[in-house]
Amino acid sequence: MSDDDDTPVVKKARIFYGSLEEKERERVAREGTGFSGKDAVKAGIAAGNINISSGEAMEMEDRVSERQAEVLAEFERRKRARQITVSTDDAEVKACLRALGEPITLFGEGPAERRERLRNTLSVVGPDALKKSKKDEDKARRSQEEYHQTWYHEGPASLKEARLWLARYSLPRAAGRLQDARALKEVPESTRTVRKQELHKTLRNLNNVCSQIGDDRPISYCQFSPNSKLLATASWSGLCKLWAVPDCSLVRTLRGHNTNVGAISFHPKSTLSLEESDVNMASCAADGSVKLWSLDSDEPVADIEGHTMRVARVAWHPSGRFLGTTCYDNSWRLWDLDAQEEILHQEGHSKGVHDIHFHPDGSLAGTGGLDAFGRIWDLRTGRCVMFLEGHLKEIYSIDFSPNGFHVATGSGDHTCRVWDLRKRRTIYTIPAHQNLLSCVKFQPADGHYLLTGAYDNTAKVWTHPGWSPLKTLAAHEGKVMGLDLSPDGQLIATCSYDRTFKLWMTE
Repeated sequence: MSDDDDTPVVKKARIFYGSLEEKERERVAREGTGFSGKDAVKAGIAAGNINISSGEAMEMEDRVSERQAEVLAEFERRKRARQITVSTDDAEVKACLRALGEPITLFGEGPAERRERLRNTLSVVGPDALKKSKKDEDKARRSQEEYHQTWYHEGPASLKEARLWLARYSLPRAAGRLQDARALKEVPESTRTVRKQELHKTLRNLNNVCSQIGDDRPISYCQFSPNSKLLATASWSGLCKLWAVPDCSLVRTLRGHNTNVGAISFHPKSTLSLEESDVNMASCAADGSVKLWSLDSDEPVADIEGHTMRVARVAWHPSGRFLGTTCYDNSWRLWDLDAQEEILHQEGHSKGVHDIHFHPDGSLAGTGGLDAFGRIWDLRTGRCVMFLEGHLKEIYSIDFSPNGFHVATGSGDHTCRVWDLRKRRTIYTIPAHQNLLSCVKFQPADGHYLLTGAYDNTAKVWTHPGWSPLKTLAAHEGKVMGLDLSPDGQLIATCSYDRTFKLWMTE
């Protein structure tokens, strides 16, 4: 490029750098130092003629030193990896990877590659990380063992007498149940299949036949009387009510509680052989009160005192002699109403106990807790004979099947689990609802189907066995908080947060 082609900008730049070069030569002559382009750039920056938008400059030497540091660090890591000893047992390698939070295997990965991956991981996190994770596992295991731990307290002399009485009561009933099971087995399979198909067809035709506003507050519980002619409801207003079914007319209002009533339960012989003036019902509330009721008065017959925290559920033993209560003080209690005393105060759950149900024979009791575990208790010996572990959240309901060996539990993890007492494990998990399950109930007569109610405003009917859905009972505008089946098998009742209860019947 000739001088004639210089633009004004180029001429200015040439004059500027020429003056810089001349000044630098004078400085070199004066100080005897060398001239470099780097110094010229610095001088240009100082003069404000060269601008850097970020205001920072990364020196080439700094970038090179960072790269060298990374290479040295990688070299040191590989050196550490060569010095780490890794087991040749593939199962142990997988266990170590799991403990470190790494995937135990990758797609197409063999044992040798897995060992190398473990070695590389340990070279980054350090061999002590594996020891720390093992300590955490041991701590978690010990904590889990504490969950499984059961506390037994020495009971009164009346407890021993009660256990002997329970054994004499339950053994003949168990023998009768087994005899009925053998007789049913003699029925041809085709006949049993046809009966089930007819039942399932009937259940698919369930319809809402009655809807009644039961109170000013949510209705928390409902139960049919043993003769299937009355329905008892409990409300958060503190009131309990008796309704004639199926016309849903109010029979009596029971006034006694001052706060949320958790449950009301009929005596097994109520409306059958008991006099109306006898104790026919029991109820419990959030203030720890438990009250006993007759059928001919709206005032409680008696109070059961002893609870200091919320009592969530009450349940009668099949004999009618004993009453079980669950409390949020992490325990459940057994009351002998003939002796009018508490004979058992049983701990074992690490959080509040929400529900209790007795085996049809009267030999066992099942409890479900807010610790997500269930327990099966042998009332004749006092031991916890089975630990129900599998739910991810609180267990809100538990129920025994009439066949004597199946147990259903409903949980806050939106599932219903069915357990087999013979196999001592879960045999099926039903992904039942879109919200927590508040109640589960087997058909009381034969156990041929299962009912579940949940906070997704629906109740559902499931086959047993098979656990396939038969019918969804969707009519409530609020959470389904309780349900029950009439002993004669004709009616299903559901109660809800929307202050109503509904009756369902087949066409």
